[in-house]
This record gives sequence, structure tokens and C-alpha cells, in this order.
Amino acid sequence: MKMEGCEYTYPGNTRPTITGISVRCSLSSRVALLGPNGAGKSTLIKLLVGETIPDKGKGVTWKHPGCRFAYVAQHAFHHIESHMDKTANEYIRWRYAGGDDKEEIEKDTTKDTPEDLANQKASFKYEWKDIDSGKVYSAIRTVSSLLGPRESNKATRDMEYKVCWKGMSEDQGTFVAGHILKKQGWAKHVLKIDEKEAAKASLYVRPLTARNVEEHLNDVGLAPEYGSHFRLSALSGGQKVKVVLAASRWNQPHIIILDEPTNYLDRESLGALSNAIEVFEGGVVMITHNNEFCSALCPETWILERGADHIARIETKGDADWMAQKESEMVNSEKIDTIVDASGNETKLESVVKLDRKEIKRLQKELKAAIKAGNDDLVGELEDRLAEA
Repeated sequence: MKMEGCEYTYPGNTRPTITGISVRCSLSSRVALLGPNGAGKSTLIKLLVGETIPDKGKGVTWKHPGCRFAYVAQHAFHHIESHMDKTANEYIRWRYAGGDDKEEIEKDTTKDTPEDLANQKASFKYEWKDIDSGKVYSAIRTVSSLLGPRESNKATRDMEYKVCWKGMSEDQGTFVAGHILKKQGWAKHVLKIDEKEAAKASLYVRPLTARNVEEHLNDVGLAPEYGSHFRLSALSGGQKVKVVLAASRWNQPHIIILDEPTNYLDRESLGALSNAIEVFEGGVVMITHNNEFCSALCPETWILERGADHIARIETKGDADWMAQKESEMVNSEKIDTIVDASGNETKLESVVKLDRKEIKRLQKELKAAIKAGNDDLVGELEDRLAEA
């Protein structure tokens, strides 16, 4: 995830809150975002995750199409305040039922602007190659809608999305490169498809059962008694924060963004959270005023400070070699003794597979190809290998 040259001005203000912001984070990031109250730290994070968009013509944001992230806002309780009559277990199963995260923020980046709608109606020259003859054809067409499926073009290394053409049936739909669709005003629809596909990639890891969710809550320190039998309204502030943290982690995010994660947590819980961040194999960005907590965890810092003009600018510090070193490390799997399927059946694992990132990516590509080809036997085998790794 990255943003380059971004500026943001709140509606009604004459001067921007932040300007010239360029940052990036990856699977190996450990970042502390620091600055005084009101400097624009939460504004920066909202831009990074796509909850808001930069001022027009003043910066761009980007996220890898396969990236899953978890964003725990500063006022963490707003994630659960409408579900106080549910248990934590019921809340997580409601939130992720069907594979989509129902608590996903309604982002400005998902709403079509008048300019987007105008671009979508515009016709453009579409070219395609006949597989048998190799001859290239072209026609002036207009995209009517995106149908959902996508695939990677190995030749161009670009992601392509299946579209329905105006005046043609869905059966006549073809795949069009993502960069072309973005120029034609479909960027936000492409983003929605990317996020749905990224969410699906985590579904085979563990079924959404009451037992699995109970174990997941127990892993963050919320005992089964409180996770499965107490309503959220009866939990303490610290217990509610644990529910929010557990819920954000259910879909196996690659990057976790925490806005003041130390609120409501006691010293023992803070120590456990610190240890969890240390062993987490994804990226972490955190806003916190607890210097003792972040200094031991984050070799990289983003410092926001307001200048004489009251506009916040950023200074980044950190060892660039640290990230390169972490990227090159092997990913060793955690030992798992038992897998529980959707029916509650347990399967004992006799061995543990160790795979590096390249091998995991290769298997994921093979899995997509097998699903597309309808090879159920190979799909099952690949899913098992990825689940073990």
C-alpha cells in the first residue's frame, strides 16, 4: 500500500490538513506514526486505506489487488456498537458470513463521481487477437458493466476483468485490461472486485464455525465464557477491544493498521499485543502516544508536524535495509496439530510443510488455474497444501 504526493483539505476549510505525503508499507513494515494531537495522523491513515480520497490532482494512493488489510479505528467501539445484543462469537460469524466483511467502511473510493459516470458512457477503440489465426481485430465499443471474474494476463502482467459490452449479451463478454477500465471510469468497480477476490483467498484457511471463532477469540485472551456466552454489552472496555482486534484478524490480513491500540488494555494485555506484533508475518502500522510500546516494535517512523502555516508535513525515518532483509527471509509455518472443517470434524496433521513466499505464490496461481479449469481433484490437493503451509 502506498500514497504519493497526497494532500487533503476537509470540506469548508481554506487550507489543507496535510500536504506532500508520500509513504508506503509492505508485509515487512513495522511503522509508528507519530505527531501531536490534531496533526492529521488519522487523516493520513484514512487516505491510505481509501476511506477518503486525496484532493483532486494532488496525489495518488495504491493498494496491491490481492492485499487484505485490517483497520482498527481510534474509537474502536464503533465497530461493534450496533451489535451489543450479540455475543462476540455471533458478531464475528455475522460479520464474515458469505465471505465479505460487512463492517467494511463505506469508502468515498467506492462511489462513482459525475466524472466517472461520464467516462463510463464514452466509447473507445477495443482491440483483440483471434486465438486461431493470430489476426488482430478492433471495434468501437462501450462498457456496460463489469461482470465479476478476473484473470492475470501472463504476457502483459496486467490484471484483466470480464466486461459486458453495451448492446451485447453477457455471454459475449470479454476480458479487458485493468488500466484501460480505469481510464474509462471503472476504477472503483475494479477495486471492489479486487477486494472481493482478496477476501475469498482467505476462506479456505478455516471455516467460519462457532468452534473455530471461539478458539480464535481465546487466542486474543477472551475466554470462551466471555466470547460465546456473554453479550457484548456485558463486556468490559478491555474485553471489547479484544473482540475488535480478533474480528479484524479473522480474514487473515496482510497489513494491520492500529489507531491508538493501547487504549483500554491493561499492562498484561499490552505485553501480549507487543509479543503478537513481533511474531506477526504481515505488516503493521500503528498510531500511538505510548512511546514505550512503539519504540521497541517499530524501526520505522512517520512523523507528522505542523509548520508555521499550520499545514502538516511528514518526515520518515528508519533503516531501509531492515525491510529488504525481512523481505528475503523464509516464511516458516506455525505447527498446527488439528484442522476442523465446517461440520466440526477434526483431521490430525502428521507433518508440517515449510514454504517460502515464492512457493506459496506459485501454489496460489496453480489453485486459481485449477478452479478455472474445473479440476476438482487438483483444487482439493492444492487447498490442502496451502492450508498446511
